[in-house]
Amino acid sequence: MSNESDPRRWFILLTGLLAMTAGCTFQYGIAYLIPALRQEGFSLELASVLVACPTAGLLLTLIAWGAAADRWGERVVLSAGLGLSGLVLLGARQVHGVAAMGACLVVAGAAGGSVFAASGRLILGWFARHERGLAMGIRQGAQPLGVAIAAVTLPTLGAGGRSAPLLFLAVFSLAAAAAVVLIVRDPPRPSAGAGQPRAGSPYRQPVLWRIHGASALLVVSQFTVATFALVFLVDARHWDAATAGRLLAVAQACGAGARLGAGYWSDRTGSRMRPMRILAVTTGVALLALAAAAVVRSPVAVVILLVCGVVAVSTNGLAATAIAEYAGSAWAGRALGIQNTGQNALAAATPPVLALAIGSIGFGASFALVALFPLAAAFVVPVAAEASATPGTGSATGPLQVEALGKLNDVGPDEPADAHAQG
Repeated sequence: MSNESDPRRWFILLTGLLAMTAGCTFQYGIAYLIPALRQEGFSLELASVLVACPTAGLLLTLIAWGAAADRWGERVVLSAGLGLSGLVLLGARQVHGVAAMGACLVVAGAAGGSVFAASGRLILGWFARHERGLAMGIRQGAQPLGVAIAAVTLPTLGAGGRSAPLLFLAVFSLAAAAAVVLIVRDPPRPSAGAGQPRAGSPYRQPVLWRIHGASALLVVSQFTVATFALVFLVDARHWDAATAGRLLAVAQACGAGARLGAGYWSDRTGSRMRPMRILAVTTGVALLALAAAAVVRSPVAVVILLVCGVVAVSTNGLAATAIAEYAGSAWAGRALGIQNTGQNALAAATPPVLALAIGSIGFGASFALVALFPLAAAFVVPVAAEASATPGTGSATGPLQVEALGKLNDVGPDEPADAHAQG
């Protein structure tokens, strides 16, 4: 099912990384414009609502983009979505008023959602199971890399208003769309055969739903840190925004490395869920430590904040890899669309809700409340279900059973079982 002898897959992986980095720089890095928006007179609550608009746009289109990727392939979906997002961001530079700006951000977010539903299927198609964790870790490193790029560029560009940051984000998206057209190729599909059994939805079993649920819970801590780390350093620690942004960029770059390391870890152990549970518990404990340090106003809070910034983003690749493997190629786009819809529903709600909490009870108590989400996620992660489906690390049948499950689900309700994309 893999294309291990084809060197193009690494260029395709790196192009997918570029595409997702461009999307994430806009979708999740726009929080670094909050200081500029507040200088223009916006309250923290209103600025946080604008920050949530791109994520809200994602919720409108993620499953549709996934279905489009399943039907027409990743190259068309990635280039179309990024190109449209870039054009809308160019137009957003000319609008006036909060409502018009928010509408543009929603539309651009909806268009850019293509990268979250489509690029993961490229991993499934071009890489074998024993290397997918690493490959997906590289691909998922785009989110912290995108936030790091935003942390370095947007606070500085935002000193002169919103126009320059939006131009930067638009050009980045358009350049990534062009790279996809030039380099990305969908994995080859073998010819259909006759007399093979048909498979239905992989959602007949609860495993996918539990991974979706755990991932959604984990995203609350991730977006709490991504959105309010800069605000915490500026308001509570009295740093200037540019210096804080550079420090947080380092943390995000380390977070990208953490995703890659988590993926490699899962490849070596033969399990996606056990590392995911361990990292979820680690995230909850780190947030509790951050809450305590914030309450007593300890300078150690800065160090703990950086640790949270690294560990909180480390699990996404594990979940995405497991989703793609359990769903199979014919369902992977839709499954990743559902996955990202659940994650981004909570991601969109996190900035405005946490802004209200911080304004009411302060940073320390708010961080303590957020710590409950990754701890709850640790209980939801289906480690036992994974062991049942792939019986044990070290079992010779474990990886093969996951691969077989992927093959079974690589067909749709109207396709023969061997008419699947390689992966």
